[in-house]
Amino acid sequence: METEKIRYAIGDMVFAAEDIFNDGGMPGIDDEEGLIAPAGSRGVVVHFGVAELDETQEIYLVQFENGPDRSLGHPVGCLPEELTQVAAAMETIAGPRTIETKAGPRVDA
Repeated sequence: METEKIRYAIGDMVFAAEDIFNDGGMPGIDDEEGLIAPAGSRGVVVHFGVAELDETQEIYLVQFENGPDRSLGHPVGCLPEELTQVAAAMETIAGPRTIETKAGPRVDA
């Protein structure tokens, strides 16, 4: 695998560029086509590699935040085009986040 092709490194913060659905191989998702991560979900790259059948196709294992406490879920295999690092672009899809602070709610831009 050529290192020039790697777009994201382990530890990089990424966002789902589109809704990511189960392809049938995700444990813990009852619905075979169930939503794993909605567009705009924040995650972290935990590993990367290539597809077994096509070594030119990059695959990134990402743990997305989920639930009200935003804990990291199980690793999900994602294609590069399903991910982005442009948080501002994701606000268009997911909307800005409201964060509760001691001074009151604040919109995270």
